[in-house]
Amino acid sequence: MYLLLAGLIMLFSWLVSRQLKNKFEKYSKLQLNNGMSGAEIAEKMLADHGITDVTVISTPGRLTDHYNPADKTVNLSEAVYNQRNAAAAAVAAHECGHAVQHATAYSWLEFRSQLVPVVNIASNYVQWILIGGIFMMKTFPNLLLIGIVLFAATTIFSIITLPVEYDASNRALAWLENKNMLTSEEQAGAKDALKWAARTYVVAAIGSIATLLYYIMIYMNRR
Repeated sequence: MYLLLAGLIMLFSWLVSRQLKNKFEKYSKLQLNNGMSGAEIAEKMLADHGITDVTVISTPGRLTDHYNPADKTVNLSEAVYNQRNAAAAAVAAHECGHAVQHATAYSWLEFRSQLVPVVNIASNYVQWILIGGIFMMKTFPNLLLIGIVLFAATTIFSIITLPVEYDASNRALAWLENKNMLTSEEQAGAKDALKWAARTYVVAAIGSIATLLYYIMIYMNRR
């Protein structure tokens, strides 16, 4: 049963990832009427929210865009930073949405940030502990329980990520629309791109929950 569910989740994840890639390729060809780059979009959104202590920088790679609350930087991949299209505008505004969350002490973001140290530790060891727990089921069953607790922390993190990501997208789209940054076609493209980006987090959360339940069932049926 679990293998079937895992297969379905993997298939759904692949479909969402493929659709996301197609959407971003599509909207990367939709050039902005205002001629602004992703970096310029980000800097204006920060300024409009009165945020002066966050820096917009370019980071290598593809889909490496993120906001770093530790050093207060909006990190935009090279394509997003330099390009002047609807996809770049959507990503840049979304990452600034996280900066706005940070500046306004958005509760879900603060909660997620508090879990980061725990999740970092759990991620490094949880798979080995779970595997060891299964092999040592009869002699040391509590090892699997420890693994389940650690994996539960990563699952909670993936669930908390959902409102954080959706809220950042909502803030981005609201600002883009209220400030008339995009044409109606560009706005629709930005909304569509962010919708599919958010769905990748939904798939990740579902997969994490399913895996957690699988290990819990193994532990409960150990006898």
